[in-house]
Amino acid sequence: MLEWLKEKAYISNIMLQKYNLVTFTWGNASEIDRDSGMFAIKPSGIEYEKLRINDMVLIDLDGNKIEGKYNPSSDTETHLELYKSFNNIGGIVHTHSSFATSWAQSGKDIPCYGTTHADYIYGKVPCVRNLTKKEVDDGYEKNIGKLIVEYFKDKDYNSTPAILCKNHGPFTWGENSYDALHNAVVLEEIAKMAIMTKLINNNVRSIPNIILDKHYFRKHGKNAYYGQINI
Repeated sequence: MLEWLKEKAYISNIMLQKYNLVTFTWGNASEIDRDSGMFAIKPSGIEYEKLRINDMVLIDLDGNKIEGKYNPSSDTETHLELYKSFNNIGGIVHTHSSFATSWAQSGKDIPCYGTTHADYIYGKVPCVRNLTKKEVDDGYEKNIGKLIVEYFKDKDYNSTPAILCKNHGPFTWGENSYDALHNAVVLEEIAKMAIMTKLINNNVRSIPNIILDKHYFRKHGKNAYYGQINI
């Protein structure tokens, strides 16, 4: 069932390793088919070297496992909450990549210091709070998803396709799992650049809004002109 969906999610999971975003089994990618209301996600704890397309697990939007011989990722409930609330996304990635996770463990937003960041993410990458004891005890992974959704209730999750969970790590999303992977790679690079920038100049300030707007909207605005058309 939905073999094409499993394959796309599988490839994105494998590419997490290619881009050095995961160590051992520390990460997962998923992709949703909105027509069927199901998403494919990596099984929990399976080493990437042993992962195969048929190992991917299909989950519906009620959280039921529809197909798969393994248990789905332990982060499945987080993915589920995001898919239910963020109607425009088609893929999600979660990693413990070193630089982005370092910001998360510090409990700090990643400021937008330059145009590399501004080309992809409009403004800071936010870091949300820790869960309360009740939230941890009453559905940890689900409540991580709810916390992310709550943060974006009055914000644009399309222009900020990334978030840090305090003391945990990053989540990214996009039009499909490859797009979410792309955003995860970008996030790790800008997290690294931000650390280096602070080391060089501890008094650095965020990019001026006029430059932020120029770089973000030339790629993503209605009059965007970056790249090629019809290729």
